[in-house]
Amino acid sequence: MTPFMPTGDGHLEDLAREVLSRSAKLSGMLAPKSQVGIIELIRLINSYYSNLIEGHNAHPAEIERAMRSDYSADPAKRNLQLESLAHIHCQKAIAERLVREPDLDPSAPEFFAWVHSQFYEQLPEELKWVENPDTGEKLQVINGKFRKRDVAVSKHLPPEHGALPMFLDRFFETYKKDKFHGVKPLIAIAAAHHRLMWIHPFLDGNGRVARLYTDTCFSTFHVEGYGLWTVSRGLARNRDGYMRCLDEADAPRQGDLDGRGNLSNRTLMQFCEFFLRTCIDQIDYMTGMLQLQELLDRITGYVQARHDKRIPSPPGHAAGMKIDAAKMLQEVLLRGEMGRGEVAAAAITARTGREVLAQLLTEGILVSSMPKSPVRLAFPTHLAGHLFPELYPMGAKSM
Repeated sequence: MTPFMPTGDGHLEDLAREVLSRSAKLSGMLAPKSQVGIIELIRLINSYYSNLIEGHNAHPAEIERAMRSDYSADPAKRNLQLESLAHIHCQKAIAERLVREPDLDPSAPEFFAWVHSQFYEQLPEELKWVENPDTGEKLQVINGKFRKRDVAVSKHLPPEHGALPMFLDRFFETYKKDKFHGVKPLIAIAAAHHRLMWIHPFLDGNGRVARLYTDTCFSTFHVEGYGLWTVSRGLARNRDGYMRCLDEADAPRQGDLDGRGNLSNRTLMQFCEFFLRTCIDQIDYMTGMLQLQELLDRITGYVQARHDKRIPSPPGHAAGMKIDAAKMLQEVLLRGEMGRGEVAAAAITARTGREVLAQLLTEGILVSSMPKSPVRLAFPTHLAGHLFPELYPMGAKSM
């Protein structure tokens, strides 16, 4: 599994600094309460793209319906919805555990097993089986259990199952929390992402566990602004490049000038560069989306289009939207959270304000923790697709 960290000319450190500085800038672009809605949206988007990498496509609108217990009548689509919910559940469980255990080390084998268990225990039974491509044998995936048999992943032969404890212990000793300092932890996150995939500790679900592990590392390293962007979107949008770089980093050392480990230093460097550049690309995308005046303008454009009925209302809701909604939403975005009376007062008349506020609450565009408590802006998919162009493909599949 060596080298654990790539060695080179320092350009990876430069890229890591860019990730940290640009992500920190992103974190200051919206009021904290407005960021909550973005983070909740990105959690859904992260689920969509992580599963898309595995070839499983449940559109964000379908995932959102599943979050309201509105499932497709098609069993295959329903299973994909449940799979996405399992991913979202796992993200929430990780976030809650980090609050309870701030010193948690995500590189520990126990954490991998726990994440795998959290994900698989939520899946429908049909998705807990894999097929041996050589023999056609059906194999059951056990929640949170490391594999008890040897496997092949394309051309790669992961460690024998009996050696997994040794490799996982070495992984933990190498990438444990606080082992690296400065910008090195970001490079370690990239390298560890590949090395965990290389170990392939589970019979199935290794890609999802690796990406959830990576998300957790960004949180435990306290990358300011992470959660307002997700690396999985970038990996999914360049899936071929992601898979190619993963495969190439499996390569053995290529001669005396290719490091001193068993595996290639050069291809590990290439994977880490690809990973860090993907992070920068996603930060830059969200930075563009959160430019305040442009976001305010897109809110106005959305409300105008709803008013003119050029954009259909979400299913089950009345058509149209009064223009007053634009100013009301803009005020909430700028302030982060507002009392209901204050929001309604932004309309031309009190009656209009009350009507529009009721509509925005019913459609889930404004939300609150209690029935009469202050409201903040949320980003349901029927709104988010217009405010954040290309965040995900528009147009939900038929249920």
